[in-house]
Amino acid sequence: MSRDTRTILFTVLALVGFASNSLLCRRALGLALVDPASFTSVRLLSGAAALALIVALRGTFRPAGGSWLSALALFVYAAAFSASYVRIGASVGALVLFATVQATMLAWGLVRGERPRPIQWLGIGLALGGLALLSLPGAHSSDSWGVLLMVAAGIAWGVYSLRGRGAQDPLATTAANFIRTLPMIAALSLLSVSSIHLSTAGTGLAVTSGALASGVGYSFWYAALPSLTATRAAAVQLSVPVLAAVGAILLLGETLAPRLVIAGMAILVGVWLAIQRR
Repeated sequence: MSRDTRTILFTVLALVGFASNSLLCRRALGLALVDPASFTSVRLLSGAAALALIVALRGTFRPAGGSWLSALALFVYAAAFSASYVRIGASVGALVLFATVQATMLAWGLVRGERPRPIQWLGIGLALGGLALLSLPGAHSSDSWGVLLMVAAGIAWGVYSLRGRGAQDPLATTAANFIRTLPMIAALSLLSVSSIHLSTAGTGLAVTSGALASGVGYSFWYAALPSLTATRAAAVQLSVPVLAAVGAILLLGETLAPRLVIAGMAILVGVWLAIQRR
């Protein structure tokens, strides 16, 4: 398998994982099957356990790499993500999250001297236009705290993604970052002990989010990042709200609106233009 083929495959799998996280989290928290702190804790714990097992089965018996700063960014993202989805819907959350992510990564790329070509700027503009259309009345939230929490999650995920671009062993690095969040999970659990609410269904959704959509999905993302510039990595994530919307239609019974079709086409075409090589 060529390097370009691997990059495409890893990126697609990672984006599916990102979209699945929105659906799983909103399902669990929207129905009050679990409290936000417990969802975050179970998600990160199951992600750490799954990744450690995968690393061990691969023959590398000890997670390596990572850093406390990356772990902190991962924890802030997961905690703010969960808290936000108590207040806002999945479509609004996905839009705010990945709009913030791409803004963070594009800003860093510009600071580091990246200069997108005109065709890439056109693609980014088209994708952002699709996002704007998708966020017109009917897909917006009036809860400012929920939006602000998701903005914080997006900034944290943008930082985490940028720091992951230099990982020599993406799987071991992701596992190490997840394991480093354990003290943060313990502190969060102590602070929220009075509001803990766990159901079997909510725990199952959190474990699925952590072990598969987060742990394995982030490993694929780390593997793809070295072959993506910050601009391309930011642009390609704009497809996640579309994937999340499609998943909501197929799995949660939401209605397919013409506006969603038009906006989705604009985003996907824009992403395709933004990632074109010279």
